[in-house]
Amino acid sequence: MLGMLFNDKECKELDYVLRKELDEMLLDMSDNRLDQDIRHAIANRYKTIFRMYARFAPSKELSKYARRARFPQI
Repeated sequence: MLGMLFNDKECKELDYVLRKELDEMLLDMSDNRLDQDIRHAIANRYKTIFRMYARFAPSKELSKYARRARFPQI
């Protein structure tokens, strides 16, 4: 396990970067033009990024990115 110390500005930046990455992956997973293998790889990466975001995001914010309500599991 690794630990990192962030100041307030860095925490906000990390929050922003993770949210934007989650938004982008949700958009990509909803694109039916992508191959199923690619969508599966994106879904695996989404799980990792979501768990990172879940460590510090408030539950209200976290619920926006819960996949089960928006997209079925691939």
